[in-house]
Amino acid sequence: MLLTGEGHSDWLSGCSFHPDGSKLATTSGDMTVRLWDFSRGCCVLTLSGHAQPTWACSFHSCGHFLASCSADRTAKLWDLNSQRCRLTLRQHTASVNSVCFLPSSNLLLTCSADKTIALWDARLGVCTTTFLGHYHPCNHAAFSSATSMVASCDSSGIVNTWDMRKPTSPMAAGDTGPLSANQVAFNHSGKMLAVASSDVCPSRFLLFF
Repeated sequence: MLLTGEGHSDWLSGCSFHPDGSKLATTSGDMTVRLWDFSRGCCVLTLSGHAQPTWACSFHSCGHFLASCSADRTAKLWDLNSQRCRLTLRQHTASVNSVCFLPSSNLLLTCSADKTIALWDARLGVCTTTFLGHYHPCNHAAFSSATSMVASCDSSGIVNTWDMRKPTSPMAAGDTGPLSANQVAFNHSGKMLAVASSDVCPSRFLLFF
């Protein structure tokens, strides 16, 4: 074990490495986001502003901005240089359960318990695309830069894949239920998708060609 970080006052829900690998951001039930510096071995920044537990975070590829999402129905964009919240993204009507920056872009992907996935322009703070098709709360969404596909999963075990250019309906769907599908991840080629499920199997795999 290289480092144990102590400082959050409640359970931890997510973590994300800084692009240069020197820091780690964490989210927690204590409603904060913390930034940890490996060389100093401690928390160097605490970001407060969410009104309910924070679920996940994601760094912009430049490393100067960090996005977080929360049960308070918002996602926030933090400027790490000024140590302030730059934008609060409001459109979801229930908990925002995942957030991720698309690689080398200012686009931000969120999914929510309101059964939708949203794509945001993080410079302007506006939602540019809403993906509709889930009938249960969405737990996680991911993007493949190789194929320009979005994948999402929900609390009933349904996994949808979307063409970013055609967000009105999923291009394919898989059922890993009846229990919750908790996270999705594309491989490098974008042709394989791993799904983490609440059933006894540690993961399920869907192949796309």
